[in-house]
Amino acid sequence: MSEADKKTQLKTIAENRKARHDYFILESFEAGIELVGTEVKSIRKGSVNLKDSWCSIDNGELFVRGMHIAPYEQGNIFNREPMRTRRLLLHKREIMRLYGTLKQEGLTLVPISLYFKGSRVKMQVGLCKGKKIYDKRDDMAARAAKRDIDRAVKNYDR
Repeated sequence: MSEADKKTQLKTIAENRKARHDYFILESFEAGIELVGTEVKSIRKGSVNLKDSWCSIDNGELFVRGMHIAPYEQGNIFNREPMRTRRLLLHKREIMRLYGTLKQEGLTLVPISLYFKGSRVKMQVGLCKGKKIYDKRDDMAARAAKRDIDRAVKNYDR
């Protein structure tokens, strides 16, 4: 495997499935995340939870809140608070564009997934619009219909 292939190789660590259930994802961004060494080791073990996390913009910086990274067992004094606020790394103009969009249209920034891109930890952040209950029902009905069609096609071949 060449050096360029290693840098573009993606390995998913965690996904926020609840975000896809509760929101329409209008646009997504790739952001770096500011971590300490023991957090990276804990993430490599897969001890991360994005379920109730969200993003906010404070003083021109983007932060992720509510993301839980379990303490690393061999970390001792170097472990940090599991639920601490972590800074996300995006270009300033992207953050300002997001800030304007959030204020005007009342949208939400939600972490969608956490993955390794080469040796770096990246987070996919989605610009989302909340789903109403009837939207969720429509999605469930469409999934059930697709499942029934697939089952009928599979049985028809026999």
